[in-house]
Amino acid sequence: MQKFSDLVERFALAVLLIGGAGMVTAMFLGAGDVVGTQFFGWPIPGVLEITESTMTLIVFGALAYAQIRRNHIRVELIYSHMGPRTRAAMDVAANVAAIIFFGFLLSEAIAEGMTSWRIRETADGLIQFPLYPARWILISGTVMLLLQLGLHTIQDLGRVSSGEELEERDDLPPIPGLPDLPDPNSFDRKP
Repeated sequence: MQKFSDLVERFALAVLLIGGAGMVTAMFLGAGDVVGTQFFGWPIPGVLEITESTMTLIVFGALAYAQIRRNHIRVELIYSHMGPRTRAAMDVAANVAAIIFFGFLLSEAIAEGMTSWRIRETADGLIQFPLYPARWILISGTVMLLLQLGLHTIQDLGRVSSGEELEERDDLPPIPGLPDLPDPNSFDRKP
């Protein structure tokens, strides 16, 4: 199972990096379009269509990697005060709820992706930009997230029975482009 987990992790990191490149591309295109339109009266054709498609890559490319790092938003008001078994059970419940939600999303995304592929859907604009690649990016990002949620559910079920704490992973590389943030538990807290 560790080999499979490593494979999902590598693929998620690769997709995250591609999403980062897409974000940089969208940023430069957007800035170029603003400068071209405001100062020279020449907008860059197709910027809106390309940016819309890259948003899918940016968001769904990062979901699985955020799950690998367990960096999705969690309300820790109650969670941090529970014992290891209860926290593990809460993690299992959250994973199952996410699997159900993203399972429904995947079902609809596949139907939309197949339709988009069949009709060779393109954006209405100056450039006939194809939309079906973005739909397939959404599908692949959701599949990677579901695989990682499944792996975490298995790990968390093991934690429920053993009572082990969730081990923090220090071997993960930082997310490209983001500064390393200090550990919030390392600050001196005054009573």
